[in-house]
Amino acid sequence: MNNFKILMVVLFNIASIYLNAQNDGWHISTSEANNYTGIVVANGRIGILPSQHVLETKQIILNNVYDKESPLGVSRILKGIDFQEMEISIDGELISDENISNWRQTLNMKEASFTTRFDFKNKASIEYTMYALRNVQYSGFLDITITPNTDVLVEVAASLKTPEEYRNPTSTFRVLKDLETTMPILQTVATSRQGRHKVAASGTFIWDGINSTREHQRPELIHKKVSEYNHSLSFSKNLKTNAKFNFSWTAAQCTTQDFHDPQTESERFVIFNLLTPKEALLKQHKDLWANLWEGDIIVEGDLQSQQDIRLALYHLYAFGRGDSDLSIAPMGLSSQNYNGHVFWDTELWMYPPLLVLNQDIARSLVNYRSDRLEKAQQKAINFGYKGAMFPWESDDTGEEATPAWALTGTFEHHITADIAIAFWNYYLVTKDKKWLEERGYPMLREIADYWVSRSVKNSNGTYSILNVVGANEFAPNVDDNAFTNGSAITALRYAVDAAKVLKLEANSIWKTVADGMVIHKFPDGTTMEHKKYNGETIKQADVNLLSYPLTIVKDKETVLKDLKYYEPKLAKEGPAMGKSVFAVIYARLGDAENAFRLFKESYEPNKRPPFGALSETATGTHPYFATGAGGMLQTVLFGFGGLYFTEEGVVQKNPVLPKEWKSLIIKGVGPDKKTYTIK
Repeated sequence: MNNFKILMVVLFNIASIYLNAQNDGWHISTSEANNYTGIVVANGRIGILPSQHVLETKQIILNNVYDKESPLGVSRILKGIDFQEMEISIDGELISDENISNWRQTLNMKEASFTTRFDFKNKASIEYTMYALRNVQYSGFLDITITPNTDVLVEVAASLKTPEEYRNPTSTFRVLKDLETTMPILQTVATSRQGRHKVAASGTFIWDGINSTREHQRPELIHKKVSEYNHSLSFSKNLKTNAKFNFSWTAAQCTTQDFHDPQTESERFVIFNLLTPKEALLKQHKDLWANLWEGDIIVEGDLQSQQDIRLALYHLYAFGRGDSDLSIAPMGLSSQNYNGHVFWDTELWMYPPLLVLNQDIARSLVNYRSDRLEKAQQKAINFGYKGAMFPWESDDTGEEATPAWALTGTFEHHITADIAIAFWNYYLVTKDKKWLEERGYPMLREIADYWVSRSVKNSNGTYSILNVVGANEFAPNVDDNAFTNGSAITALRYAVDAAKVLKLEANSIWKTVADGMVIHKFPDGTTMEHKKYNGETIKQADVNLLSYPLTIVKDKETVLKDLKYYEPKLAKEGPAMGKSVFAVIYARLGDAENAFRLFKESYEPNKRPPFGALSETATGTHPYFATGAGGMLQTVLFGFGGLYFTEEGVVQKNPVLPKEWKSLIIKGVGPDKKTYTIK
């Protein structure tokens, strides 16, 4: 049995475990709490990571809110105050993992909700659903239903728990009042670990069937303070047999990153949710997600692939917003890994699928960069170059956020070209000439000037880019890295194209440098990764990026040589998106078999139970890796789907369907929301 067949048997066995916990293309369920990796619910502003433990959350991540990780460290995204934990006691006994049965969790990707249900002894069934509200972006919502099997006394406590790294928390309970309307608010205000931000979280209960703002109608509320880092608000209620009891807990979290007065603003969001009918509030959230899912990918005949693809797309939608002008970190809003910084992962891996299916979020991603253009111009000056030089790792400041010990921060410069490519593609898809004039061309011009200044002219008239770290970060400080040079060529040419669209005169040196840039070759014509490359193991695709997404290497013979030469050199511990590039290229060559093999290899080994969260590497344990999601989605869209970015917008050329699928439908493509069907 060859290696591919062995791999497919292993993957089938893994898939069968997942399928036992799943039900359809929109829902992923599990009843297995061991070896557990949760799936975040997020709205582009906050990410709430559920836990396998009843009524707990693992963490909350706050987008674009940073403080130094240590006095001598770099910035790190903040873990927020945990505002979505709860304790429930029935007849005086606290519910825990040990005294429940029939535990089950379900991710609803269509509505971006996460439901947990279980039975407590023979006394009650409990179900709660978690939301990160898309419509009220700084808030979460927990909807709970208790169904008693006998008469019971229920005691409920919702808490605000502040991570220990925070300073000087102040925890209070107040009842705000306007005429006859009373608004109970549990609140914590604290300072982030190194003092950069004030963070405020507020929460309150909402009861179905009563006026929660009338003191005489709602249950009596009791405030308990364990410490300034942990306090709760509780109530109790007698329930009759089979009489369903529904209530909710809503909370909001704000910081000085976005508000001058986060304490008061967090109260306002909670009050808004309190006084908006629950059905209307949740309908707005669901409607916004329905709008997102107008851009969708439908696979017929392969449920596992359908769920994997949709889970990837769900995460990109959950981590982005069209109204924020913020970007997406490699782990999105699922963790603090990579400090929550923004890398090339956004422009090269996550952005292209979003540009096809949701131009609003795509616009936020490119605007994030143009909002930081001035800092990039300063960086270029500081290193002796012209134009704009972007940081390898970016935070809210736009300055370099990479730890100083990492050579990537000082030498991995292709990020600047990656941004230019994303900018030009945004114009190709949207044809938004006003945006091109105001944001697009100023960026492309500055980046082109940077690459001219970054290049050196050789004695034979060609140009080189020296002393860089390429996409293959296993090879630091090399000359003429293939992808760096190829992306620079592409950025320079796109600047020329943009000038033509706007009827401006392009700097003639842009074309001169692009046409003269060196790409080194082995004697047999295979592309060399860098000037002195000699067959070493590579971290991830580098040379092959010249065939896709770039078009530097186009002739079929060389494309195939590069594929066959570099695939065996990919490190087993490399990141998930590496093989997706190879898959796209094989699909565009019409080789569906190799494309599908590499498609599966690009992410299947990285899945973590029970929901299939993607880890960065096959041997790692750090999900959710949104970069890998972007890579596998590119295989589907630009490989099997045959989509291309062209001067005519998004067009389809020579799609190819894997034999494992009956059909592939891509909905909501481009501004015209086109549908492509491949059978």
